[in-house]
Amino acid sequence: MKIGHEYDYFRTTVKPALESKLDEFRLLGYKKVTEQELWGYLTKKKWKKPKKNVRLFEIVEEIMEVKVSEYIHYATIEAFKEAEFDLDNEEERKKLLK
Repeated sequence: MKIGHEYDYFRTTVKPALESKLDEFRLLGYKKVTEQELWGYLTKKKWKKPKKNVRLFEIVEEIMEVKVSEYIHYATIEAFKEAEFDLDNEEERKKLLK
């Protein structure tokens, strides 16, 4: 059984690229995105089907190609998946609409 993602091996090596991408996010006003969240997006969405014999420059290139809108779309969908709201409950509806 495989644990983790195939590209986890490269994570420390590509850390400067991740930090650079997070700096870009911050410049655009998205200050709360963490390295872990960005890596989660990459491994769960962008690299859902990892390539065999991937090269380091390809991974860095794909990190640098991430658009803020792509990440925000992914994060929104994930938040809806995790949220368990009971729309019949008045209090929970008010929380949702805040």
